Amino acid sequence: MQHLVPAHGRPLPGRRPLVPAARSAVDAEALSVLHRAARALMAGLPELTERLMTLLREREPAYRTAMETDVDGVRDEVQRSLRLNVGSLIRPGELREDAQRCSWAIGRARAERGLPLDALLRAFRLGGGMIWQELVDETTRRHPADARLLVHVAADVWNFVDDHCAVVADAYRQTERELMWRRENRLRLMTAALLDGTARIADLPATAAALGLPEQGRYAVVLARLPAGRAFAEARSQVHLSGLRVLWYRDRDRDGAGSYGIVLLGGHPHDGDGPGHGHETGLLDTGTGPTYGTGERTPGADDDGGDGRDEGRPWAYGLDVDAGEIARRLTAPPVARIGVSPVVEGLAAIGDARRLADTALRACPRSGGTVVLEEHLPAALVVSAPALGAALAERVLGPLLRLDLSDRDIMLDTLTAWLACDGSAQRAAGRLYCHRNTVLNRLRRCEQLTGRSLTRPADVVELSLALAAHTLLDP
Repeated sequence: MQHLVPAHGRPLPGRRPLVPAARSAVDAEALSVLHRAARALMAGLPELTERLMTLLREREPAYRTAMETDVDGVRDEVQRSLRLNVGSLIRPGELREDAQRCSWAIGRARAERGLPLDALLRAFRLGGGMIWQELVDETTRRHPADARLLVHVAADVWNFVDDHCAVVADAYRQTERELMWRRENRLRLMTAALLDGTARIADLPATAAALGLPEQGRYAVVLARLPAGRAFAEARSQVHLSGLRVLWYRDRDRDGAGSYGIVLLGGHPHDGDGPGHGHETGLLDTGTGPTYGTGERTPGADDDGGDGRDEGRPWAYGLDVDAGEIARRLTAPPVARIGVSPVVEGLAAIGDARRLADTALRACPRSGGTVVLEEHLPAALVVSAPALGAALAERVLGPLLRLDLSDRDIMLDTLTAWLACDGSAQRAAGRLYCHRNTVLNRLRRCEQLTGRSLTRPADVVELSLALAAHTLLDP
């Protein structure tokens, strides 16, 4: 069985020499006894391999499972390791590096196959213990008088075993990190494709399974953006959707860094088997795209955005859950700007929902707030065609905009308050802390300057849209 050896040539950790340079006469004699016994073990390598295979099968359940699916591969691995490691006892200068590379390759291969690291290290120690016992038995059987000399090299043999365990552990952990990165990157790419609307229909079942989201669920997309300079981790910790299952994704490629949340509103909450399970789940940020989790997973890593506040509460699923429910369940700092898309059906429509969430965010005031697109469609129309919106603001509000700054702000604030109060001058006066007649006088002046009548519905629509354009599009 072939094992991957790192092509980058990463130097293996420095190892202690098997035998110190300076030895007493007794040590030299002990070393001779060790070499003789090791050569005998090499002569019976196939039998030694089978004994270690039997020992692993009996003592290590993870290896027993591995042998059920690939016994020949495990046997080749064991025999190659024994040949090089026992050979290193005889010719350390010649074979030590090869033996360490073999152990490194085994660590990588077993990490890729999902064998637990503890099981792998126990297997190496079982092998080391078996080799030592075989050395003692061989010497005792053929040269009983020399068996006592092996105690002088026992520490060297066990240091040798410990060194190879360290090599294996280093290789395993490095490979584990690489595999984790690949998995998280795969999840990020899947999520990015959903949000971009570029996911292939044929890939949706695999995407649903990997992300733990139902393919035919009901979804909305939330786009949260905090002022520049706020870290993604800070944003994620402060924007919370109570009782809703959310998959978060950071994207720096579009205008400004924002956090997209794919919100599951309907569909079986346990469909699929992936990181989407839980009240909230985070994707990690690599700096150039999304980070799941990992999430920051990293969804950094911020794999699990839940903070325990929803423990014991039912998740919000069902046909009665809409985009407005998202806004009601959402908590965020006042400076956050959040856009909420309409509800869409199925993962295939996530890209459409993302584009609508972008539009909703553009319709959000710069001072902060949450905009549910379906509740702000006129403003959404304005920001969807910014050039037309700017032209409308200039055409309708131009005379007001060219007033002195203080006068202009008073007129625009009065008109905005009157529209927000459904045309009630009395309520607008209360909001502006002035007399009702003052409001009426200002409104009459607005009519004179703009040439629009506040009693004509078509003119009121123009004024309302022009105000929205001025507020949302003004640099």
